[in-house]
Amino acid sequence: MKYLIGLFWAAALPAAAQAPEEWIKLGEQVHGGFGTLIPLGIRIGLDARARLKAAPRELDVTYFDGAGTPCPCVADGILIATRASPGQGTLRVAAEKAPAGFAAEVLIRHRKSGAQVRYRIPAATYGRILQWNKGTTPAERYKLVMEAPAPFTVE
Repeated sequence: MKYLIGLFWAAALPAAAQAPEEWIKLGEQVHGGFGTLIPLGIRIGLDARARLKAAPRELDVTYFDGAGTPCPCVADGILIATRASPGQGTLRVAAEKAPAGFAAEVLIRHRKSGAQVRYRIPAATYGRILQWNKGTTPAERYKLVMEAPAPFTVE
């Protein structure tokens, strides 16, 4: 159900970049809250769009959750930034898990060119990012995630 709601909001997003306050509002509406994993997904989605020179809705996303992660929250942030959606068949949370040692792995492919990038979030980094939720506001969480050294690897 959460992804159906996300689909609705993703379709309503403007194509232009959002101000932090707008990303936070969208994250809260799509996900039901704005912990640090939402801006992490937004950062990955925006990075992929830039690397692959993709407009909204031009990317295909496969998200692999880690064995020890409680839920694929990062995928909601990616949905917001890329406008890939389960309803369009362009965003999937795979049944398979991310490789050992990683909290998540995300494969993002440009639908027209076929170019692809792979993002991996190390388990240790994931734990550190979760700690940023404690005693911070959504705006502070957004800033921490967006300004931190890359909390993921890109291949």
